Amino acid sequence: MSIKNMLTATALLMVVGTGAQGQTDEKPFIGRVQMKFTTDRLTPEALWAMGRIGQFSLNENGNTAVYNVNYYSVKENKSHSVLYTMNMADSHSVLLTQTADSESGAVFIKGGQKIAYLSAVSGTNQVWEMNIDGSGRRQLSFEEKDVIDFLFSPDGRKVLLVKEVPNHSVIQENDADLPLSSGMVINDLMYKHWDSYIKSVPHPFLAGFDGDKISSSVDLLEGEPYECPMLPFGGIEQLAWSPDSKTIAYTCRKKTGKAYAISTDSDIYLYDLTTQETRNLCKPMDYTAPEVNETSTLEAQGVNVQTEDYNVGYDQNPQFSPDGRYVAWSSMERDGYESDRTRLCVFDLKTGKKTYVTESFESGVNEFCWANDNKTLYFTGVWHGRTQIYRTNLKGQVKRLTDDVCDYVLVGLTPDNKTLIAKRHSISQADEVYAVALKGDKGIARQITEENKLFYDNLTFGEVKERWVKTTDGKEELCWVIYPPHFDPTKKYPTLLFCEGGPQSPVSQFWSFRWNFQIMAANDYIVIAPNRRGLPGFGMEWLEAISGDYSGQCMQDYLSAIDDICREPYVDKDRLGAVGASFGGYSVYWLAGNHDGRFKCFISHDGIFNTQQQYLETEEMWFPNWDLKSAPWVRTAEGQMQKAYATSPHLYVDRWDAPILCIHGQRDFRIEYTQAQSAFAAARLRGIEAQLLLFPDENHWVLRPQNGVLWQRTFFRWLDRWLKK
Repeated sequence: MSIKNMLTATALLMVVGTGAQGQTDEKPFIGRVQMKFTTDRLTPEALWAMGRIGQFSLNENGNTAVYNVNYYSVKENKSHSVLYTMNMADSHSVLLTQTADSESGAVFIKGGQKIAYLSAVSGTNQVWEMNIDGSGRRQLSFEEKDVIDFLFSPDGRKVLLVKEVPNHSVIQENDADLPLSSGMVINDLMYKHWDSYIKSVPHPFLAGFDGDKISSSVDLLEGEPYECPMLPFGGIEQLAWSPDSKTIAYTCRKKTGKAYAISTDSDIYLYDLTTQETRNLCKPMDYTAPEVNETSTLEAQGVNVQTEDYNVGYDQNPQFSPDGRYVAWSSMERDGYESDRTRLCVFDLKTGKKTYVTESFESGVNEFCWANDNKTLYFTGVWHGRTQIYRTNLKGQVKRLTDDVCDYVLVGLTPDNKTLIAKRHSISQADEVYAVALKGDKGIARQITEENKLFYDNLTFGEVKERWVKTTDGKEELCWVIYPPHFDPTKKYPTLLFCEGGPQSPVSQFWSFRWNFQIMAANDYIVIAPNRRGLPGFGMEWLEAISGDYSGQCMQDYLSAIDDICREPYVDKDRLGAVGASFGGYSVYWLAGNHDGRFKCFISHDGIFNTQQQYLETEEMWFPNWDLKSAPWVRTAEGQMQKAYATSPHLYVDRWDAPILCIHGQRDFRIEYTQAQSAFAAARLRGIEAQLLLFPDENHWVLRPQNGVLWQRTFFRWLDRWLKK
């Protein structure tokens, strides 16, 4: 059955739980959705009905947890974050949130007797506390502005509050007598970031806590135009308290304007509460960065070829060892390269020595945490399309602890040092929380939440298989193949090539609420998702083959994957489609002019259509400098334009011969929506069947429920129109 018919038949009926949970006519409670299933196929409505587990925190004894789940209502076009507690002994959970106001960021305080959390019930987002059973709710902070996040000190007497502060270092403040003017006078680069114009930045504020009320807070970066946590994705993990509550470690990139736009150089700073002095752990006080050419890649420039290790790449997410002697953080080696391998750096505060303890792991470190012995760290990283849990010591001896067909996201370690807590997902399962018991050199995983059990019990997912494909240069490429539910090998199926974004993000066992492989399979499409050149988890040579060569071997890897799966008798090679977002969208635009008749239709979301246009439209200039090698007006020694510009997708429009759907968010400042408009106009002018789906209120993703459903319906209507005739 096509998606159009499934939607018309109203295959899934959504019922939002209300009752005692405080629904009002003005502000309905959005909670766990109960569904009546009349089909076992996954649909857009089912995806948006699933709960999404967020932060998970243990109390000091490790016997109780508090965690949040986000629920969405398509009808209300809104989300709601609720809190649960869990008895770790039997995994029994209890809903704490009883009102329509979102509650999030929950942690235990006061020796585990209370729960602190964020809520905007008073009008602004503030820190509140409640009893373990949800009673006795009381406001703790009374800041004039929203509290974005918070972090209590180990002694419970102080707290860090993250708040926005005005910033006019790039966009100047308008005249006081023009308060309603929407105009912006812009004086430098980085005036926009991701989906916002930079008129304010987050700062950490230090406040006292007497057990009853959080006192007035003091800005640790008072008068500094820098952001901490770092935009656009940094959170409270970018700050840390020392065990004695006397020192704060924080992440910051102390640059603005053009200097910020061309560099990824962030550092770890220590703030001493007693002396009120700040120390940079990454660089000496007299360090001066070498001058660079701002319109070319920093790869071989002086900043990346210094004789000493000055931590010139991304350094972030500090954590103190339990005894306070060490600070560990994630560290990239090179400036200007956001996809460099993330290493785990350990700084000895006693000796000043830095050690990189994951050098034997030829992939990047994601989350990490210390063990109680002060010499062991646990971390996650991707290898061969799976993100697993590893252990290392201060000598850099790395051991893999899990070997499951899934991706782990490390949450922390239980107080008894015997069990890791992690979220886990796969192509066939959204995030659930697992307890991973440490048994020697093995981690034994046990699921402790069943947030979406109702869906897994009533829906049939397609089988996922690992497939290794020979590439045109004789190497082996890992692909995931997802088959339709109730797959019949005697039939022929239309097949989709999935093109990954990033451009250097892994095609691992990820679960997406938009680019979901199982909903593609549910619509009777076979999906092949290759880990083409440029993706992590296969060594540095494989990872870096894409830099400056967007149209090179990585595109041949895509074609190798689709050609290989077409050898199977159940693949209808006359009904092939290519789909992707971001760099995957670029890939679709490029393949549209270089596919030799393989594909019958294309879908590009937030893709780069014109690389020359992209260079000056994006906001973080280090990105195109590294990936495209230079500005388009900078020529090689032979007087040639860089390959990325000479082979831009827009230069092959004359070869386009298949229908294309272009999707874009107008708040996407990473890849501007003009790219999709240009591609759509080019297709229509050429007489190619084309459709344009624009979201005025979305960024690089689609975050609003009704927009998400419209995205899915448009996606499958387009595919069905051209691949199911």
